Formats: sequence, structure tokens, C-alpha cells
Amino acid sequence: MSVFTHESMINHHGHSVFSQLSETLHTWRERYAMRRELSKWSERDLHDIGVSSADVAYELDKPFWRA
Repeated sequence: MSVFTHESMINHHGHSVFSQLSETLHTWRERYAMRRELSKWSERDLHDIGVSSADVAYELDKPFWRA
């Protein structure tokens, strides 16, 4: 028998610990992929969306877990 009951694995919002972990990992993967894609954009592409190369450098310097 597990030391954890089903109730202990549910938070107050009804999401399981495993569900929250899965959502967090998904968010981290998305951030990593978006930043990697952004690193490939040209100066013209960045200009078209109103983002400077300094903005991109700042974003790329952040670790994947930081929004």
C-alpha cells in the first residue's frame, strides 16, 4: 500500500501533482522552442514585429524556466 493516498496527490484546485508537473514541463519546452526560433530571425523580421536585437539578446539569455 502506498504512503500517499489519492487525496494527498490532489491540490485544492483539483489538479494532481503529476498534472502540474506535466504542465510545467510543457511550458518549459515551449519557451525553449520559442527562444530557439527567435534566435534564427533576421534583423528585418525583428524590425517587422517591432523587436530589437537587444530585446532578443535579453530573451535568449534567460533560462528556460524563467518567463
